[in-house]
Amino acid sequence: MNTIINKIFIKFLFIFIIVFSYSCSNDDESAPITEEIEVIDPITVNNPIIGETGKIIALDDKKIAKGYILINDIENARVYLMDKLNATIKHEWTLTSRLGNDVVLLNNGKLLASLKDENSFYSIGGYGGKIQIINPDSSIDWEFNYSNEQYLSHHDIELLPNGNILVMAWKIKTILEGEEAGYDISNPNEILMPESVIEINPETKEIVWEWDSWDHLVQNHDSTKNNFGDINENPQLIDINYHYDDRGDIMHANGMDYDPSTDLIYLSVNFYSEIWVIDHSTTTAQAATHQGGNFNKGGDLVYRFGNPTTYKNTVGQRLFYNNHFPNILVDGEIGAGNMLMYMNGNIPENEQSKVYELNLPENLTLSPDQDNEPKIIWEFTDAELYSPLVSGAVRLANGNTLITEGAFGFWEVNNNKEVVWKFDGNSGLYWRGYHYDYNDPGVINLDL
Repeated sequence: MNTIINKIFIKFLFIFIIVFSYSCSNDDESAPITEEIEVIDPITVNNPIIGETGKIIALDDKKIAKGYILINDIENARVYLMDKLNATIKHEWTLTSRLGNDVVLLNNGKLLASLKDENSFYSIGGYGGKIQIINPDSSIDWEFNYSNEQYLSHHDIELLPNGNILVMAWKIKTILEGEEAGYDISNPNEILMPESVIEINPETKEIVWEWDSWDHLVQNHDSTKNNFGDINENPQLIDINYHYDDRGDIMHANGMDYDPSTDLIYLSVNFYSEIWVIDHSTTTAQAATHQGGNFNKGGDLVYRFGNPTTYKNTVGQRLFYNNHFPNILVDGEIGAGNMLMYMNGNIPENEQSKVYELNLPENLTLSPDQDNEPKIIWEFTDAELYSPLVSGAVRLANGNTLITEGAFGFWEVNNNKEVVWKFDGNSGLYWRGYHYDYNDPGVINLDL
């Protein structure tokens, strides 16, 4: 009986407080009620949902996009499909090697994976050397190795609409080759590792297209060497001396996306804190020159953004301080034509990450001393959002954005910047997370 009386008393007390608050607010007609009281399920806030690989610490099941996340767990060399509602693993693959970072689920239920070559000559962060297509039962369907003393694949791979695979790779140059290219050899490197992109035909294992940053350099260090010129007047070229790294990894591209509507490749270049845009419509021969292709720039940069200081441009706001995953939103996605980008925010006085949605110019032009930066459509940050490494963001079918905070776990936020789901993982480092609806073809073909 006392329990019933207590419940009735609490109920009437709650009603009284609401009525009293409303009447007080109307004492001043200039201050109307503008916020609704949101009832949050205390179970998901005070008592996290403990899963197999971490815990859900925020959940609004009315606002999240229900489905699975393919989690690339670098720290533990694991790839698994996790249900967002309860943090349970629905499917896991057994890998033959550690992660070379990117792994995606294909429509046929197979994985396309970048893995590490155990016998690699180099062990720079993000190195790979081995690419596999892995069956649902973890058996190897296809494998391609790109690893020796002259080159090494790394970080990211991309399946093209024609079935070919784009691969990021370092091409090794001697310090003497660097000196002839105008590299400042007062920086004591033994080798240089500039960026390239190759396209592989998986049926023949042939390289059918290639772009090499070494063909598109500029430097103002030594007028007697190759590539000498005014960096500011040549924004389509890459300053070889912009960044120094004592391992020779002077550029460190870390992410890539392909836009089928324009046949352009978007390359995230971490040490330059910007995105390079490359014309894939060129032939390999044209890609080594400054003419040809749909944009008639050969392999020069069609566009670049994020950090205008790389070409000594004093106009335009710098957006990026290290960056990962240039994610073009394609037809059918909310915001199609825009790009999502994870900005790591490695600024000593203000270490904080940010996710941007950017609207790229309709006409991609690069001009000296002009504001060439894209327009910010939407952005999200939080005092607790910071990962100095990896990370990324993908757009979900309901318009929400799934964020991988590499050093923590995952966030889902809506367009109003509400955190509707948050997962605190047990791993020390997550490369990315990709979202798949329950009825996604890849999920269906796993026969869960």
